Amino acid sequence: MKEKTLMTSGSIGRKMLYFSIPLILGNLFQQLYNLVDSVVVGQFVGDNALAAVGAGGSIIQLLIGFIIGASAGAGVVTSQYYGAQDHEGVRKAVHTTLAISIVCGIIVSVMGVLATPWILHAMGTPEEVFREAEVYLKVFFAGHFFAVIYNLMAGILNAVGNSKRSLIYLIIAAVSNMILDILFVAVFDWGVIGAALATDLSQAISCVFILHYMHRSRESYQIRFREIRFYDHLLSRIIRIGIPTGIQNIVVSFSNVFVQTAVNSFGATVMAAYAAFNKIDGFILLPILSLNMAATTFAGQNYGAQKYDRIHRGLKISIWMGVIYSVAAGAVMLVLSPYLVRIFTDSQDVIDASIYMMYLMYPFYWILGIFHIALGTIRGVGKTFAAMVMSLVSLCAVRILWISVTMEINHSLALLVLNYPFTWLVGAMIIAVYIKKANWLDVPKIEREGDKQW
Repeated sequence: MKEKTLMTSGSIGRKMLYFSIPLILGNLFQQLYNLVDSVVVGQFVGDNALAAVGAGGSIIQLLIGFIIGASAGAGVVTSQYYGAQDHEGVRKAVHTTLAISIVCGIIVSVMGVLATPWILHAMGTPEEVFREAEVYLKVFFAGHFFAVIYNLMAGILNAVGNSKRSLIYLIIAAVSNMILDILFVAVFDWGVIGAALATDLSQAISCVFILHYMHRSRESYQIRFREIRFYDHLLSRIIRIGIPTGIQNIVVSFSNVFVQTAVNSFGATVMAAYAAFNKIDGFILLPILSLNMAATTFAGQNYGAQKYDRIHRGLKISIWMGVIYSVAAGAVMLVLSPYLVRIFTDSQDVIDASIYMMYLMYPFYWILGIFHIALGTIRGVGKTFAAMVMSLVSLCAVRILWISVTMEINHSLALLVLNYPFTWLVGAMIIAVYIKKANWLDVPKIEREGDKQW
């Protein structure tokens, strides 16, 4: 089975689609982790437990966002080495990344357990939801060490064009999670503790599988455990590229916590509706995020191979792919929304509120497609600081300002939800100006003459 995709030659659209499909499927199964938790908890425990699991989502992203984002520099560095066919550089990047993931996994688990009560209080989590949310998050973070290692190693495989292998392990882990969720929650009646424990164990399975595969591999990304260390020049380069993405992730995650806090002010019914909406929303977002990852890998490999014109053409093609998908998926989801929400709850109030959110947001998803895919391309060539600034301005500063002003003027759920498409539009406009005006590929002037149409 051919598992690697070298993106420096051949049909751009075919290569990106071929690479993206396993990513989409992999992200689909990864999304099943928390989705199954929400479905099982919502059906067998109750709406307050569903709200507790939903409230935990933004906190999870906040605490792991910096670590995962900071280490994302490894994927960019590895893809550039791989595009340049520098196998020694790939080898050192892989072992430096594994060392980073071990340290970061420990930090995330400890910080997650310790910080959970404080953050839940700061978010104004309602008393009837607080206890279950705290228990769920503490158990979840206690085993999140394995998820950090898996995700960073999967990022390495994606950087070299091997998106199929991590898909296999995610399928195994997702199936394990479904079985354990039903066993722990529905059969053993362990409530939110069972849901979190099922996720921890299934993540450990995926971690063991990917480490075993990379250790047995004979490719340049083979893991030799005795070589795990921080290679100085690579560590500094990965940090230099990755820190801006880490800052971006944690600050954007903070803005999502700000949104969750505003949602909490509407009470448990809207919290449960928002939790169900987010789980469904995660699925429609998957192909966009997968195209973002494909754009990053494509740009990184071609930047390493110094094929700058190919990066420009790849950006155009991937954006069109994202727009077409977003429009089609948004239309389908609007039709299916009444049926999808019922998977999580039988409460008509929760169902109505969740559908209302979808009708406000889904018509604008094509803007989000443009934003994410263009940002992935910019990140792939190493311009993570510029990507960070554009994300922070649009997804954080503008978002917090919108919510602060609109909630003060009119405490309306519609105005709260509409912050998303407004901030996507601001971000897309900023990126368009950046791509048009900046020499973001660092191409010498003589080579830029052919790019004036951009």
